[in-house]
Parts: sequence; C-alpha cells; structure tokens
Amino acid sequence: MPAHPLLRSFAHRTAHWTPATRGLAWSIAAGVLFVALNATVRKLTLDLHPMQSQFLRYLFGLLVLLPVVLRRGIKNYWPRQPGGQFARGALHTAGLVMWFIALPKISLADTTAIGFTTPIFIMIGAWLLFREPMRWERWLATGIGFAGVLIVVAPKMSGDGGGYQLLMLASAPVFAASLLLTKALTRSETAGVIILWQALTVTLFSLPMALWVWQAPSAGQWAGFALAGLLGSAGHYCLTRSFAAADISATQSVKFLELVWSALMGWLLFADVPTVSTVVGGVVICTATLWVARREASSRL
Repeated sequence: MPAHPLLRSFAHRTAHWTPATRGLAWSIAAGVLFVALNATVRKLTLDLHPMQSQFLRYLFGLLVLLPVVLRRGIKNYWPRQPGGQFARGALHTAGLVMWFIALPKISLADTTAIGFTTPIFIMIGAWLLFREPMRWERWLATGIGFAGVLIVVAPKMSGDGGGYQLLMLASAPVFAASLLLTKALTRSETAGVIILWQALTVTLFSLPMALWVWQAPSAGQWAGFALAGLLGSAGHYCLTRSFAAADISATQSVKFLELVWSALMGWLLFADVPTVSTVVGGVVICTATLWVARREASSRL
C-alpha cells in the first residue's frame, strides 16, 4: 500500500536516525496528540456521561479511519490474529471504563501524572515477556520520573478527589497489559490494522454501556467527538509506530513530557493553575526525560 506523501517525506528525512531515536520521536508525537485528546474528552465528559463519552470517542475514531480503509481495500486491514485484536480491545475497554469515570473529577495535569505509572508496569512486563534489555539508564530515568510523579500526585491523594485518583491509578496496569499486547501484535500486524481493530472492538464493547445512559448530544458535542476521533486515531498510530521502531521500554521514558503539555493545556482551557508540587515534579520528570533521550539517541539497539 502506498504511503502518504507526508509519511514518505518524514521517512526520508529520518532514514539516518537510529531505531531508538525514531521510536522516541513517534512517542513524543503521540504524547502531544493524547494530551490534546484528553483535554477534548474531559471537556465533553463534564456534560455527558463517561460511558457515552467513551463510546462516542471510539466511534468517531472508527469513522475517521473508514475512508482510508475503503480506499485501500478492506482486505488489507483484515488481521492475522483476530483473537488477539479482540483481547486487546477487551483489555483497553476495561481500562477506559475506570479512566473515563475518573476523568472529569481530576485536573488534566494530575490525570497525565497518574498515567505515568503505566510505563513502570510496561517496562517490567516487557522485561518478563519479551526479554527486552533493561539498561541501567532506562531504570534510573524511569525511577526518577516516577519520583517526580509522586511529587505531583501525593499531596492530592488525601483530598476529595482521592478516590477518583485511585480509580485512575487502577487503570494503569490494565492499559499496560493492552500496550504490551499491542507490542506483541506489531510482530505480525501493521500499525493501520491494529489501530482500526482497536477502534472497532472498543466501540463494540462500549456500546451496551453507552445505550444504558444515552442522552442526545448537541451539535458542538458531535463536533468535539469528531475532533477526539481524529486526535485519538493519530495518537495511537504514532504510538504503534514507536513500538515497531524500538524497544517498548526505550520509548516510554519520553511519556513524562506529557505532564508539561497537559499543565499548559489545563491552564489555557480549564484555568487549572499548576500547583508548586506539579511544577517541581515536572522539572524532575523533564530532567530525567531529556537525559535518557540523549543516552538513547547515542546508542544503537
């Protein structure tokens, strides 16, 4: 299948990059897109039930992909492992249920910070399941980054939103399992197949929960979910490409940069002023991220 001209241009310009550097670049792009997605969905979920928001977010993600699928041919998107695609969809849906319930009750920066626990589970799972090499730089950077997350999150755990913070924290290992399964699927499936079937399976699994609480969205909300579908599909495409380019544990370190984007977006869209703990934790996280990115870029896997 011919690649989009922009993708061909990007591939040409980055041909000399190491696999680790390409993986980091895809991961950074995914982070920016996911923070924009989180901000959009949080705004929508303030007015609609979380289960309906979850369904519509993935429904529009599926609709965004359909023109591409129809143009290139459905047969090119039929998976080699349908069972694996449905298993990943079930895992991702379970994590999303917890995530969407907690989303409107927690600031965007804190939502992102709690999500940073997912790489811890991913790194351990990748080491155990895929036998990926775990150099000391990756462990150290992740440990420092997790310490920064604790600086951000710990002061809020005793407040009114503590229960929702724990619920969102509980979604982290479930998302980690889904992402590890994604890594396994990249060995036999293309990024396009994985993204399409994630949108399809999550939409199917979320539909019964959405129908139970359904209310008619406004025109602006329909437009918001269309934007969310575009952002989500693009973000998952970049994430899947990062997994295919390099070890999953090598790409997870830059996920901590998402705290910077989410703090800025939360301030601009929701007037969420970052606390001192968020700023301090962000500095710790960014320091670890930039250091490990430099180390990974100078080493060939």
